[in-house]
Amino acid sequence: MSILIKNIKELLQIRDNTILKVVGQDMKILPSLKNAYLLIEDDTIVDYGKMEDCHNIKASKTIDATGKIVLPTWCDSHTHIVYAGNREQEFVDRINGLSYEEIANRGGGILNSAEVLQNTSEEALYQQSIKRIEQVMQMGTGALEIKSGYGLSTEAELKMLRIIKRIKQNFPLKIKATFLGAHALPKAYKNNKRGYLDLIIHEMLPQIAKENLADYVDVFCEKGYFSLDDTAKILEASKAFHLRAKIHVNQFNAFGGIALAVKHNALSVDHLEELHQEDIDALKGSNTMPVALPSCSYFLSIPYTPGRRIIDAGLPLALASDYNPGSTPSGNMNFVVSTACIKMKLTPEEAINAATINGAYAMGISNLYGSITKGKKANIIITKKVPSYNFLPYAFGENHIDQVIINGQCL
Repeated sequence: MSILIKNIKELLQIRDNTILKVVGQDMKILPSLKNAYLLIEDDTIVDYGKMEDCHNIKASKTIDATGKIVLPTWCDSHTHIVYAGNREQEFVDRINGLSYEEIANRGGGILNSAEVLQNTSEEALYQQSIKRIEQVMQMGTGALEIKSGYGLSTEAELKMLRIIKRIKQNFPLKIKATFLGAHALPKAYKNNKRGYLDLIIHEMLPQIAKENLADYVDVFCEKGYFSLDDTAKILEASKAFHLRAKIHVNQFNAFGGIALAVKHNALSVDHLEELHQEDIDALKGSNTMPVALPSCSYFLSIPYTPGRRIIDAGLPLALASDYNPGSTPSGNMNFVVSTACIKMKLTPEEAINAATINGAYAMGISNLYGSITKGKKANIIITKKVPSYNFLPYAFGENHIDQVIINGQCL
């Protein structure tokens, strides 16, 4: 099937196929074409250009985008979208003055989610999760990283990863799976962290690799969770299974996790709400993508990742939702982009770059996703009629999306 989108007010994020990420000052540049057309064949972008050059192009379906903006779908490189139940009571607890750490110390937080998930059947967990998948697709997300980490036992971690594999098979959006067994210390190992690390390294990792269930490995490198030494042990062990790292780091404390991640050639370091100059220095010259999660900062009322400082230091930046039941119960990347502009002082161009091509890089997929490029996958957002792309993050409470196309399929 072919789709011709014509009379596009402005076609955003047009790139040649050699660009895999955008860094520093270049993030202020968002290449675009006004009064444009876009041609899709099956699941692939095959052509685009000025309307004046759109002669004798025939397609199975034609979409008139007069007054509308077309851009690539969002690439959300950090989510925990497979989970059971919710943690609305903890939301109220925080309003009443309890901190994230205090809730965790009372048996809430990640351990709460793990207990619920362990007692939820695989089919029920799948059905809960795909409702969220369908919602984020409608909100313009066309590529999604999904982490395990609410299992905290071999059986439950495998259950999560098998569900992620099932989602990959049944939905058109691009999915990457990340093993996050080191998300928290289970109750059964409260006084035996070494035992749990051994379980991850000697039982979970080999079984995950045997079933080919994960693309990446993650660790919650944070005080009270997993130390630098713990993280290093897991990353070393993961190399034998060809699992590259994507690390939770610097959410509440900065103590060297970024430098460790870079040393192990991590694909991304995510959160970074607390950031020191030595962290920025460690990222310079690396292949590691810093990832900010502004919806988490909004929901928890913690500092925002200093995105302005990161970009001004000549580094790249990606944006992701952190969709999870405890600290970010939303996968709305439109809100993420707006919040990055409003609270992190990114320009609209920087925020869109961070949520598309750089988000794709943070998933290892920017060769095929994240920009309007001939030969890339046809993952497209068509907006409603808007004055300009600046209006998208500006009018943050409105739904600006008219239509979403994922893998060449109109939703």
